[in-house]
Amino acid sequence: MENSAVLDKLINMLCAERGSHAPELSGDEKPDYFRALCNVRPPLPVTDEFLELQDEYLSARTRERGTADVNKLSYNGGIALWQGDITRLNSDAIVNACNCALLGCFIPLHGCIDNAIHSAAGVQVRLDCNGMMHGTTEPNGRVRVTRGYNLPCRHIFHTVGPIVKGNVSERNRRDLENCYLSCLEKADEMGLNTIAFCCISTGEYRYPKVEACRLAVSTVKGWKARTHSAIKVIFNVFSDEDREIYERELRKEN
Repeated sequence: MENSAVLDKLINMLCAERGSHAPELSGDEKPDYFRALCNVRPPLPVTDEFLELQDEYLSARTRERGTADVNKLSYNGGIALWQGDITRLNSDAIVNACNCALLGCFIPLHGCIDNAIHSAAGVQVRLDCNGMMHGTTEPNGRVRVTRGYNLPCRHIFHTVGPIVKGNVSERNRRDLENCYLSCLEKADEMGLNTIAFCCISTGEYRYPKVEACRLAVSTVKGWKARTHSAIKVIFNVFSDEDREIYERELRKEN
């Protein structure tokens, strides 16, 4: 089936599920409309037919974006910096900075990394997270693991970072440090070779970027020095500003 026909069928299925009819959409509008429908969809069971079509569509989108090979990055002390869309990385794990419900972002087409990862991976991630959470909330600084599904990565590590209100507190620092440590220890436990971190808590959670970067780099370097782990760590940034902040921090001597 042509990818456009697959997308049409997926939209029709989601609209029918909501008791509505699909609107008239241009070809350019359809991908965003499908993504928005998935964003707002609660973690309810889906049919095998839907999953088969969704996976066909999303895997084609993944191929269109192209895969960034973590094995071709330049590492210094087992650490690399990469700028771009984290959903393109073929690392063993990518880290998702999620909310405490752990169900992904329900705001249609929101620009957060939680929305981007769930949207590119598929509805299975929300279903898996719901199966783990059962309506509870996740404390800061821990990690939950799901499959990567339609992403190039094998696993998604979901961690809840601190929300900063005013000045950064010691509790904020401890929680953010635990996000990195929990993910590193879980990756080591699972025998993974590579893990890619986003800039946890620096977006809408308002952790100052420079301070968050300093803590992230020192935590990763300290953990690697203590454990002598061979895991390769990728710091993933999206903006030029974040790249420059990490470049400065990574150039510093230990």
